Amino acid sequence: MKYERLIARRFLQRDKSNFSRPLVNIATYTIALGVVVMIMAICILRGFQREITEKVIGFGAHINVRSYAWVNDYDDAVVAISDDELRQIATLPQVSHVQPTASKGGMLKTDDQIQGIVFKGVDTSFDTAFFAGNLVRGRFAHTSDSSASNEIIVSQRLAQKMHLDTGDKARTYFWAGNTYRARAFSIVGIYNTDLSEFDDHYIIGDIGQLRNLNGWDGNAASTYEVLITDFKRLDEALDAVKGATRPDLAVTSVVEEQPSMFAWLQLLNSNIALILIIMAIVCSASVVSALLIMIFEKTSMIGLLKTLGSTNRSIRRIFILKATTIVGKGLIVGNLLAALLCFVQVHFRLVRLDSESYSMSFVPIDANPMIFILVSIGTFAIATAALLVPATYISHIDPAKTTRQE
Repeated sequence: MKYERLIARRFLQRDKSNFSRPLVNIATYTIALGVVVMIMAICILRGFQREITEKVIGFGAHINVRSYAWVNDYDDAVVAISDDELRQIATLPQVSHVQPTASKGGMLKTDDQIQGIVFKGVDTSFDTAFFAGNLVRGRFAHTSDSSASNEIIVSQRLAQKMHLDTGDKARTYFWAGNTYRARAFSIVGIYNTDLSEFDDHYIIGDIGQLRNLNGWDGNAASTYEVLITDFKRLDEALDAVKGATRPDLAVTSVVEEQPSMFAWLQLLNSNIALILIIMAIVCSASVVSALLIMIFEKTSMIGLLKTLGSTNRSIRRIFILKATTIVGKGLIVGNLLAALLCFVQVHFRLVRLDSESYSMSFVPIDANPMIFILVSIGTFAIATAALLVPATYISHIDPAKTTRQE
């Protein structure tokens, strides 16, 4: 193998006047560009899937436990779960947190506008990380176990539409039987997730307000939200939670509650597959073309090597070693450029999006190192396998003919 490597390094690299050198450079740049496109496509689409998934889960949870009488977020059906059942759910290895919530439909009114809303009530155990990370200004609403707080947070879209801001009073009205009940809340925070389906309606406050409006006892809730440790094991966690609850309780996952959203996100995987296939073909075609030109250009040398006793297999190794060097250089350049682009976008968010159309204001990036590794390995394997086809031409070269021509 040292003999083949020596010839590949010496005669194929030192001959700078040959016709194949520009094509070799083009092949290297093509592979680098292909790797950049593949890595960025996967990072962006996976980032998009991650961002949308986190936003949908942030407004709800991975798994929800409710009464079968519950219809939608405007409903006020109470769920009855014992403390033993809650402890059993919370101690499951797949579960990271359990929190009671309630929701109620109502109206938000200003002097000149009325907007339908969903008031989501939470208590002191609520995981505020999602809303804290999406606060535009202000802080998260204070909640209390002793008395109902009148603090709320509203979305930026709702605040702009209703001309409200932190420190303002929000007059709300909720139906209670055949009449309505008014509440005045104090806005302490403005959040923005760019997910218009939720931002247009949701305000977040103390669950104690809904307990008072609905006449519930001190610990009642309409939903117990279950957060899990690994979203990839959602089905396993769902089965575990169902096994820990009574059969008369409805246990559903976020995928079941938002089927169209997750079907759309799943559809993005087909786009990733299509991009990978196209770019793999382009990279393979480029390096195969470069190898064929090198073989045609070095036909006389191949004949000479055969005359001196080299086998077809040995000569094929020489040219494949050179071609894999081209692939390797392209992979290195492509990975470095892709890493730089990911770093710039993650930290500076230079590429912006229309939040109305994409539910986010910037291009998201999921720069997982495994993406770089797998794309590099896959590209190298496919390109190397493709090289075996043109390399078979070497066996058809007759040393007698090439020597006579020289």
